[in-house]
Amino acid sequence: MSDEELMACFERRIQAQVEKGQPHVVLVVKGLVGQRAILEAIQRFSSRLVKFATAHGKPDRYHETITWAFLFLIRERMARAQKKQTWAEFAAENGDLLDWENGILKEYYRDETLASGIARSMFILPDRMVG
Repeated sequence: MSDEELMACFERRIQAQVEKGQPHVVLVVKGLVGQRAILEAIQRFSSRLVKFATAHGKPDRYHETITWAFLFLIRERMARAQKKQTWAEFAAENGDLLDWENGILKEYYRDETLASGIARSMFILPDRMVG
């Protein structure tokens, strides 16, 4: 599936998926970062996400720190796999990226950081020690 097809699919399904979690969002991001340089993927995905949220009357739903952090984490996991993975393989090995409620970002960010307006409007580096 091309990145345009992934984005079209994403735009059709995102509203329902945001309420349930983000597996389809992770699938779209995996496709984008697998086909593009990370900075291009960030720009492309973020701009589409902002447009989508705005078109649905919820421009405040976009959260830059969460968006960018997931893009970087997904890209890192893909690189660490050292082979091209199917979606099923990637999902099986990276369940923490699919668990929205108890997700991986809690390891990297304090709750108050992610709840802040500045983290919503610009990417903030992690503020919690990992490991």
